[in-house]
Order: sequence, then structure tokens, then C-alpha cells
Amino acid sequence: MADCIVDLSFCREYEWRKDEHMFLGMDKHALVKFKTQLIKSLELTNVDINDDQIEVIDNGCPHKTSALPKGKMAVYAFFYNEECLKIGKAGPNSNARYNSQHYYPESSKSNLAKSIISDKYFEKKGISIDKIGIWIKENTQRVNIIMDKEIGILTLGFVESFSILYFNPKYEGFENQRKK
Repeated sequence: MADCIVDLSFCREYEWRKDEHMFLGMDKHALVKFKTQLIKSLELTNVDINDDQIEVIDNGCPHKTSALPKGKMAVYAFFYNEECLKIGKAGPNSNARYNSQHYYPESSKSNLAKSIISDKYFEKKGISIDKIGIWIKENTQRVNIIMDKEIGILTLGFVESFSILYFNPKYEGFENQRKK
């Protein structure tokens, strides 16, 4: 299996708790394990996929945004203080969703910025609407799962669902629908 790209130069080390089946962040070992399990799950669904068609990239903390590469689609996850906050997806024609909408609360119906602004925990930190995008970039770890568009939109949806079940993000679905 090809190595995953990891940049932890700004983040502290994290660990994996098997007994709780939850990530306390992402390190190289955890990324490789996640990718291995993802590929195995895709193979169980008879998706014809090569290892090099999916790349798991840790953008670190702080992180910078970038354009969605041409001919690619992505699932991405944001982590803060050892917890997955949000998982999203962007199809091959959804660059704005991939690179900017989660940093601006008014940019879309559902985004990380909007979820953080409405969370009482973060309200106590005094994060303002006009600074939320900067705060997200400086304080969250972003992991991108980049895929060739040829593997299809249905596979993109599967990878998003798999990631939601795997990481159990704080801001996914309604509160009463989330795993405890």
C-alpha cells in the first residue's frame, strides 16, 4: 500500500484508542490504518479500485486551503482537540465546497463555521463570525481524502459515509442521530 502524506509539523502527537474505536487525531499510522480499512470496505462492495486512486493527506494544524485538483473529488475531515468536528465531500465540479465554504458561516446551508458559531462551547471562547474562518485554519487539523473522479460519485458518497461512521463527527446529522 502506498504511503499517506502526513504533515504534523504543527500538531502534537495523537494516539488511537482501539477500545473506544475513535480517533484522538491523526498520525501516519492512523492514516494508513484508515486507508487500509477504507480500501477493504470498498472491495467488499465490488468497487474496482487501485490503491493509487485514493490518497489520504493530512494538511496539519494549522492548515491552508487549496484548490481541488483537476479530475479529482474529495472527502475531508476537520479535527479539533482530539475530536472530529465535521466531514464533508466535494465532487469534481465543487471547488468552492472543497476549498472555502466551511470557513464562512453564510456561504452554504451546512458548514463547519456555522456549526462552530452556534456551539455554546465555542461561544465561550469568543470566536467572532468575522474571524471564524481564520480560527478554523489556525486551530483545526484538516485531512483530505482525494480520489480520482473515475471511481464515481457513488463511491464518493460511500467514502463520506464510511468516514462519518469511522470518525463519528460532532457536527454530522442531528444531535439525536449521533453515536454517543
